[in-house]
This record gives sequence, C-alpha cells and structure tokens, in this order.
Amino acid sequence: MYIIGIAGGTGSGKTTVVKKILETLPTDRVALIPQDSYYNDTTHLTPEERKRINFDHPDAFDWKLLTQQIQALRQGKSIEQPTYSYLISNRLPETVHVEPCEVIIIEGIMALWKKQLRDLMDLKLFVDADPDERLIRVIQRDTVERGRTTQMVLDRYLDVLKPMHEEFIEPTKRYADLIIPQGGNNQQAIEIMRTYIIHRIKP
Repeated sequence: MYIIGIAGGTGSGKTTVVKKILETLPTDRVALIPQDSYYNDTTHLTPEERKRINFDHPDAFDWKLLTQQIQALRQGKSIEQPTYSYLISNRLPETVHVEPCEVIIIEGIMALWKKQLRDLMDLKLFVDADPDERLIRVIQRDTVERGRTTQMVLDRYLDVLKPMHEEFIEPTKRYADLIIPQGGNNQQAIEIMRTYIIHRIKP
C-alpha cells in the first residue's frame, strides 16, 4: 500500500488536483480519504455553539479516529469513514465503507499537520496558490455550497481563514516532498502525479 497526503490552504485547489489525478485511475485500486470527513462530532453542542467552531484550527479535527482508520487500512482492514455536513456543522449518521487499496490519498487543509499521520505517508504534497486566488475560490464555493453571503465570507477570511492559514497551514509546507503551485491549473504537475501513481499500481 502507498499512502499519499495532499495538503494546502482553503481554496488552493487541492480538491481539483485530486479529482484530476483520479480521473483516469482505476477506482477499485485507489481510495480517497477527505480530511473534512473527520471534523469532530458536535452532537453535544447547540446549533449556536456549532456556528462558533473554528474549522481552520487543528482542534476541530478528530485526529485519533483519522489516524486509527489510516492505520487500519494499512493493515489491510476496511473502515467506515464518517461523513460531515457543513450545513448543520456536524457528522451525518451515514458512513462510507472503504476497502484497503493499493493507493490511499488523504486530502485536507491540515493533512500534513499531525506527525503521527505524516509518519504513515509515503509521499507528501502541498498544493500552493496565491492568497487572492484562494479568496476568490472560497467566495465562489461558500456562497453557492454553504449558504453564506459574500460579506460573511470576507469577514471570516480576515478573522479566521487568513490568520489560521499563516499559523497552522502554511508552515506544513516544509514537510512536503513536492509543492504544486497554481493548484488545479498546474496541468503538468497533475499529469506527473497521475503517471507516478499509475506506476505504483501493480499491473
């Protein structure tokens, strides 16, 4: 099994990079583990308390469960991956069954933050993008998918996203084996990664 971690700031194009890498790969031999699925269970909190959660802080993630499930996959065991809804800021009752595959991709803003998780990875990538490009993508995504107004997104960017990125996400770039600039627009880097993964998969 070959485990790849892909990190990068919110709106950097991580998800686009992963989608393009996976486009031509056999789905039964590569599994994607989104870090967003491992936000903490907030069932015990009120809706108002959930709205105040800082989703861009390391404490927002269930690192124990994520690490345990990656370890289980490496040991050849299947897992029940949690699912998360941003609309209710909590986990959903449904889970996703994931079988161990030849290649596992862990994708998320802080995929490279926790040492115990990094130590399970064979290859670590950081998707980079200019701050203004990331902000534009966040505005486009959050107004369409998460029901936020443009002003809400801008306020959150200045109060939360920008300082959290500088404190927790940007520093993890030093752990990356490879840095992919320009996010999903870097077709050459995506093609190189796709070819590399294909060579990791047994004929």
